[in-house]
Amino acid sequence: MKHVHIILLLVAVAFVASKDAAADDNPPPEGFTALFNGRDLTGWKDDARGSWRAEKGILVYDGQGDHLVTEEEYGDFILLVDWKIEDGGNSGIFLRGEAQVEIWDKRDYDTDMGSGAIVPYTIHKPLHNADSPIGEWNHFEIRVEKGLVTVKLNDKLVLSKHQANFRQPRGPIVLQQHDTPLWFKNVYIKELAHGH
Repeated sequence: MKHVHIILLLVAVAFVASKDAAADDNPPPEGFTALFNGRDLTGWKDDARGSWRAEKGILVYDGQGDHLVTEEEYGDFILLVDWKIEDGGNSGIFLRGEAQVEIWDKRDYDTDMGSGAIVPYTIHKPLHNADSPIGEWNHFEIRVEKGLVTVKLNDKLVLSKHQANFRQPRGPIVLQQHDTPLWFKNVYIKELAHGH
């Protein structure tokens, strides 16, 4: 009977630990607002009617459907987001609904250019290939300020003060899909005071 109690205790501890691990994701750093609450799609427009879902603190896309769009619009901001793709994965993040910061499996495009620069790559190549191995988490820090976009990928500068030529002073954050499974978490934004 003592062994049964020990086993039950270990199971309970593992369950709490797994819940805590999920709870550790998605609380915003000081000064930031969480765009994803870790539980559901509140604050987002899921035009795919269910292709995006919240699962254990992660935004999951099943590979079929449309982009995921914030209900709110933003001007100048700092955006933090963790993302992960699988083999052949392709995604991106539209800033103000316009300029796209690329996410992709470079091997699928026979190139040595990693993620993090503004499309088209032929003009705006990333400064470094800073991607984590496919299937592992990556971290973006994207700064939009006075029309300029700066991107750090896994703490390495990959795009420096790129003139994005935004047509609108404000717009949504859009998680792009290209018919491949995607995972996002820890999506935070801080609006800059001088934003429009």
